[in-house]
Amino acid sequence: MPQLTPGADPPPRRGRGRRPADQVRAEILAAAGNLLLAEGMAGFTIEKVAALAGASRMTIYKWWPSKGALALDGYFSVVAHTLAFPDTGDVVADLTSQLVAFVRLMTDTPAGRVISQLVAQAQTDPELGVAYRERYSAPRRALGVEALTRAMARGQLRADFDPEVVVDQLWGACYHRLLIPDQPLTEDFARALVDNLVRGLRAEIGARKP
Repeated sequence: MPQLTPGADPPPRRGRGRRPADQVRAEILAAAGNLLLAEGMAGFTIEKVAALAGASRMTIYKWWPSKGALALDGYFSVVAHTLAFPDTGDVVADLTSQLVAFVRLMTDTPAGRVISQLVAQAQTDPELGVAYRERYSAPRRALGVEALTRAMARGQLRADFDPEVVVDQLWGACYHRLLIPDQPLTEDFARALVDNLVRGLRAEIGARKP
């Protein structure tokens, strides 16, 4: 099972001593991420996060405009390490490693349930929708695009495809199975996605060989 950071235990209540702003922010994010994974959006409140982090609601609202925005940042603080994108120089290995790690996170931890709830709520919460795009999906998309662009520059992949579309084909397919589970989201599925797609992206290079 993927190891999520920070851990499942909430941070201890703090005394009245003044803490540096960066420390307070980190403890709020840790509390938000842990609470979200434990209780989902149904049990997630600003009041509970404030109590766990030993911070005031006013402090939380200074950095996050809504409960949804805080939940999203808390979620990302927990999963960021697990979803780190490797760069070994082998684009197939890197894409496979990242996509399999994503699938394990979605299926073996509460993160899959939580991101499904965040996506659903973002449809009716404009502030959460903006936060989701700016703080989570756009940065995640950029990592995938960068990996594919590096592989194109190395000559590992064709230079005539749109990396944005490929990101949608890989991760979009996984989200589709997560949100509409008429077929299972599995590691074998993730590996097949990369294999099927990369064979097409490499086809022109192979065809040009004597």
